[in-house]
Amino acid sequence: SLLGPGRLSPGAWANLRDVWDLLAHWSGAFIFVLAALLIPRLLGGVRLSDVGLIAVVTLAALAARAVILFVLLPLLTAARLSPVVERPYRFAILWGGLRGAVTLALALAVTESILVAPEVRRLVGVLATGFTLFTLIVQGGTLRWVIGRLGLDRLSPLDVALSNQVIAVALQSVRETVAETNENYALTRDIIRSEAKSFAERLDAAVKAAEASEEILDRDRITLGLIALAGAEREMILERFRDRAISHRLAEQALSDADRLIEMTRSAGRIGYRKAARAGLGAGLGGGRGDALAVWMHNRIRLSGPLARRTADRFESKLTQRLILRDLHAFIDTRIRRIHGRRVADLLHDLLNRRGQEVEQALDGLRLQYPGYAEELERRFIRRTALRVEEREYAALYNDGLIGPELHAKLMQKLAAKRQREEARPRLDLAVQKAVLVRSFPIFADLDDRAMRNLTRALSTRFVAEGEVILTRAAPAKSVYFIASGAVEVGSSTHKQRLGRGEMFGQLGMLARRPRLAEVRAITHGVLLTLDEARFKMLLLRSPAMHRAVIDSAAKRGIRIDELSLPTPG
Repeated sequence: SLLGPGRLSPGAWANLRDVWDLLAHWSGAFIFVLAALLIPRLLGGVRLSDVGLIAVVTLAALAARAVILFVLLPLLTAARLSPVVERPYRFAILWGGLRGAVTLALALAVTESILVAPEVRRLVGVLATGFTLFTLIVQGGTLRWVIGRLGLDRLSPLDVALSNQVIAVALQSVRETVAETNENYALTRDIIRSEAKSFAERLDAAVKAAEASEEILDRDRITLGLIALAGAEREMILERFRDRAISHRLAEQALSDADRLIEMTRSAGRIGYRKAARAGLGAGLGGGRGDALAVWMHNRIRLSGPLARRTADRFESKLTQRLILRDLHAFIDTRIRRIHGRRVADLLHDLLNRRGQEVEQALDGLRLQYPGYAEELERRFIRRTALRVEEREYAALYNDGLIGPELHAKLMQKLAAKRQREEARPRLDLAVQKAVLVRSFPIFADLDDRAMRNLTRALSTRFVAEGEVILTRAAPAKSVYFIASGAVEVGSSTHKQRLGRGEMFGQLGMLARRPRLAEVRAITHGVLLTLDEARFKMLLLRSPAMHRAVIDSAAKRGIRIDELSLPTPG
């Protein structure tokens, strides 16, 4: 049930759940039938001493369950590995959570074995049957009474107040809709007036009940609104999966993120929502083990396939997340605002805007690293949206009887062929993207096409994670680094400097022929283009712009030109 919604279509998942529910119902009924068949035989030779043993087994089972609920579970909660379970619910689980079905099934495996002594088989059968009868008759018969005594069958004051408010808001919407319907159908005015008066009395009573209810704190309203918002996000993901806007792999990950969003919001409110949102963002490379491995394979052994696939997944995931976050604003205005008020709605809008900004930042970083690929994915999304709308139009025409089944089938076949072409995700070629990145550097603008192609082949792409140390102090200067995206900090004991996209570093240490005094650390995820010493000096000879850039960087660092072994361009 954890992976199913993301791997199956919503219709297939609903059918599977129905089958599971049916099997569970049959299994429950089969327990009673099995017990009815076996009880006469297993309890035929019961003794008075067996009753005491049955009591011992029952108490042992209750004690084991109590240790789990009142000792182990609080420890897991303290370690933040389990949500808080209130004491009344733990008592209800203690009394109503014991089942005898597994016990009876295991007992049958013993009683039917010829390798077990007859007395042992008899005793096992009696104890298992007695324990099963206790769970079915005593615990099952008193569970409702226990729940009532614990107060679990009554709504909390917060739920009562929220229920009254929801009813009042819903009835207001009903009155508006019914009034529009009456106008459209031109019903008798006297009847409309009479029914409107009766409904108004019901609405007034609901409004008075809502006003008399206990005041709901803004903190609770925010938590309830965030839970509803996360639930709506989950439904939107399923809707896009149903419309085949996202693949099953991305839908599975998105549903997992939405479920984590709901659970952490339930347990920690707004703080939990923010933590779950940041955890699901995964902006940049290097955030997870799979990303780190893909980056290592690309940087160390020049195997780019895994990195290209994970980056393409991230592109598509962020684009889908951006669209869903924008749709959620409408959900706040149409649903949450009417129940929880403008103040809570504005705060939820603010939280969504923050998430949207973080997603946009992640997308901007990816666009800088891979120019053009995001635009291609957006074009693909528009084409797939057009195909979904076209499919709905054909279905509506067919359902209205305007086209026949043969024509509808022919149209759907053509549509399926188009969809198969559009659903194929464009390939992310890191080599092509590197060439685009090189052309975007102003310091390479004076190179001709041949020199640009040679430079592109000579440059190597390196992906860096936030906080990664790129160069250490006193390390030999063997390469020059050009920042394609992201930012780095060059720091020494007396000076710190931040460099961003389009700038370079490492050239002064290479040309000065002295130990490096500064450490270079990535302050964001990014992409670097590296060039070795020999090719860099050849580039200095060919490019006056590069020569000027080196001189300018030396002046900023307070290094004299005569301290550098700087080739002069010809």
